[in-house]
Amino acid sequence: MAASIKLCLLAVSCALVLATACHGLQVGYYRKTCPRAEALVRAEVKKAVRANPGVGAGLIRMLFHDCFVEGCDASVLLDPTQANPQPEKLGAPNNPSLRGYEVIDAAKAAVEKACPDTVSCADIIAFAGRDASYLLSHAKVSFHMPAGRLDGRKSLASETLTFLPGPSSNLSSLVSAFAAKGLSVEDVVVLSGAHSIGRSHCSSFVQARLSSPSDIATSLATLLRKQCPANPTTGNDPTVSQDVISPHALDNQYYKNLLAHKVLLTSDATLLSAPNTARMVRANARFAGSWEKKFAKAMVKMGAIGVKTGRDGEIRRSCRLVN
Repeated sequence: MAASIKLCLLAVSCALVLATACHGLQVGYYRKTCPRAEALVRAEVKKAVRANPGVGAGLIRMLFHDCFVEGCDASVLLDPTQANPQPEKLGAPNNPSLRGYEVIDAAKAAVEKACPDTVSCADIIAFAGRDASYLLSHAKVSFHMPAGRLDGRKSLASETLTFLPGPSSNLSSLVSAFAAKGLSVEDVVVLSGAHSIGRSHCSSFVQARLSSPSDIATSLATLLRKQCPANPTTGNDPTVSQDVISPHALDNQYYKNLLAHKVLLTSDATLLSAPNTARMVRANARFAGSWEKKFAKAMVKMGAIGVKTGRDGEIRRSCRLVN
């Protein structure tokens, strides 16, 4: 236990020690069994983000979508099989919008070559989310990610709609969804800042924000109407940048956009609907560097949700299939 606490002290803040230690997670978990594990994952993420920054946004989102359903156990990676034809990756919140699977595959191949049957896919997702955050923030979001997760064997598309808040969520439902996973109201506001990167399908906001009365700025609404069909369909549902100011930078521009009513989703705009969350938004917009530190802490906290240990999980040989 003492060694675990000591390692956890290397994490973002002392406040995280108990959360990570009690879940059995440790910073430097693979230092003896697979010393190059984190470097190998980082190399694959770096290569992918350099080629397409949007993939980095996808990897951050993947960690969120994995952890909120069945815990941080790589259940989001499982492919459909005859025994399980509808896994999480086919759920509406993930299909077809979630991306980055090929990066996880490449990272898993690299660590399997170096250290067979040692590094879990769940840890690879967590490392990839951390590394993408670091790269897209130009090193401003920097933190150690504790590891020691096992991979889960259960994955159901139906659970994605149960646990993942949607783009039309109001503040109450957002807070409830996060609270169910042990995350605070501040975590809601801080993690929403990930919407400073990535793209969103027109179907996620057209009806709620463009076809109905909303607070969206006229200039943004005009731009979006040029980019989106009035009635998006499966065959005609383009994507647009969530942050038109700095679309490839993980930064606090999201909060400035929010105050200017230049955000796409109802779940973003709703953060201004209560005095306490609106105050947090203003603080994150105002103080340079403050949000990045909070985001780092929240990522570590989120990465400890529902961790599988012992007989509850395994280390998959392929991230797409249970052993």
